Amino acid sequence: MAASQPTVLVVEDEPAQREVLAYNLEAEGFRVVKAENGEEALMSVAEESPDIIVLDWMMPAVSGIEVCRQLKTRSETRNIPIIMLSARSEEVDKVRGLETGADDYVVKPYSIVELMARVRAQLRRTRPATVGERLEYDDIILDAETHRVTRDGEALKLGPTEFRLLSTFMEKPGRVWSREQLLDRVWGRDIYVDTRTVDVHIGRLRKALTKTGGTDPLRTVRGAGYALG
Repeated sequence: MAASQPTVLVVEDEPAQREVLAYNLEAEGFRVVKAENGEEALMSVAEESPDIIVLDWMMPAVSGIEVCRQLKTRSETRNIPIIMLSARSEEVDKVRGLETGADDYVVKPYSIVELMARVRAQLRRTRPATVGERLEYDDIILDAETHRVTRDGEALKLGPTEFRLLSTFMEKPGRVWSREQLLDRVWGRDIYVDTRTVDVHIGRLRKALTKTGGTDPLRTVRGAGYALG
């Protein structure tokens, strides 16, 4: 379902390059948000909370390197992976890009196939379930590729929403998710769902997780939301 798609923010001031990137990322199953300059990029990050950013270095006004610097100094955005695109191939430029906080650096002209592989490599680190990785927490195993969940070796039956909720929790154990954050991540930003719906599905997930006799691994944090562990 679209709600589990990772969101990629593409920041590129050349329209043709921006559209090629967006087209290829969408073909790979990603949700794409586009920005044509640094100011727009910073606004999009605040509005869209992307999972990864593909960022052009050379842009008028606010450069890609400045966008990267600003995002990496803020606690709420510093963990978003940034892949910097640049025609600058000198080692000193690569070092500067990486020292500013970029997680990867790709020199133009680049291979689309290679760039897609690098996007997936970064997501494997930050949102492993979306690229088919197997997640483990205590005695719970979630296999994103086969869509199976087991607890202490026994298969659990989860609906699609409960599966996406569990994968969100298992990607970041201990993190407290608000109802609004879970709605954005699990249901999607374009769908209006009442926040109480989250509680209903959390209840179903708890029931499924404890059906085989295990303790409830989900924690309700009063006034804040839910967490795994």
